[in-house]
Amino acid sequence: MTKDIKLTLRTLKINSLKIVVKTLHGLEEVLMKEVELLGGQNIKKRKRAVECEGKLPFLYEANLNLRTALRILVPVYEFTARNETELYDQVKSFDWSQFLDVRQTFAIDNTIFSEYFTHSKYTALKMKDAIADQFREKFDLRPSIDVEKPDILFNLHAYQDKFTISLDSSGRLLNQRGYREPGHQAPLNEVMAAGLLQLAGWNKNIPLVDPMCGTGTIIIEAVLMGLNIPPQINQKEFGFKNWNNFQPMMWNRIRAEAQGKIRSAPLMISGGDIDGHAVALAKGALKKLRMGRDVQIRQVAFEDFIPKFQTGMIITNPPYGERIGEDVDNLYKKLGDSFKNNFSGFDAWILSSNVQALKQLHLKPSEKMALFNGALQVQFCKYNLQEGAYLEEE
Repeated sequence: MTKDIKLTLRTLKINSLKIVVKTLHGLEEVLMKEVELLGGQNIKKRKRAVECEGKLPFLYEANLNLRTALRILVPVYEFTARNETELYDQVKSFDWSQFLDVRQTFAIDNTIFSEYFTHSKYTALKMKDAIADQFREKFDLRPSIDVEKPDILFNLHAYQDKFTISLDSSGRLLNQRGYREPGHQAPLNEVMAAGLLQLAGWNKNIPLVDPMCGTGTIIIEAVLMGLNIPPQINQKEFGFKNWNNFQPMMWNRIRAEAQGKIRSAPLMISGGDIDGHAVALAKGALKKLRMGRDVQIRQVAFEDFIPKFQTGMIITNPPYGERIGEDVDNLYKKLGDSFKNNFSGFDAWILSSNVQALKQLHLKPSEKMALFNGALQVQFCKYNLQEGAYLEEE
């Protein structure tokens, strides 16, 4: 069996690492630009991911700063296997004690695309057994499993008979910025919201409006971008902090440098929503980030939202009609009327999975991008809200 990658602890300490940064479908190009600006080398586009190379400081900076990254992985072992015995033997042949202490907990996240292994949970179980058995034979002890909050998170990826095992340097999904109340899940992933802002070409000098902002994900991500606040600035837990090569002085220096680059400037950002509870959650998140003064969010129906500026950009994620009883066609027609009446001179970007409802805007899209919001295939459409861009009413 071939072993294309077999990293040692020394490699992780001093050498340039191969790094895989996971993202959402359609955001690969945006992520590539982020990685390049941060100093990543030999950057390659992959499906829902970007490959690059960088040393340990870059790995720390990437976890802190990348806005469109979900996980950041460091591959440490590659092999081939076509049955459970080969898989078990290959995993057991690798020295896991250089990355995992017997007193630490671990878990295995897995993605399997293979005709040889059709049950992903069983594949992860064989990997767990191989690691546990190796520790028992070496130390007469074995590390424990903790699926909720492991010290070390391994990522097992298989395509047909080719396996890659990586260390997860993030430890949890990086869209979890820490500004949401526990248990609250927004309808729009934070990574997606950051990606939409970059795909639309928004910057802090452009007035931004989200007239259907819900709990404020697009608005909050815009404030983070506009003030150059790292998306993970308030996070204290990362996977790499539990690695035995963790460099706390290096991490503290990187974090302090990032804090020093945060701007203090007025932003032209506003949002509204008819749902008072959603608005309260958005304001609470802004307050948690100490950003309440930088943006105005108020309870208002979108048709009554009047912008303060003559030009600017709208980015919004209206309902798709997934809920029973929603008159989504009428909603989109009213949204289109609102754009024409109140936002002439703006560029409007709308994210929606409902192609039929988008036609009810009676606007001609100048751009369309295919993305995924969770499991839903969506379109991100741009409309120039100027005379001549409107379709005749049917």
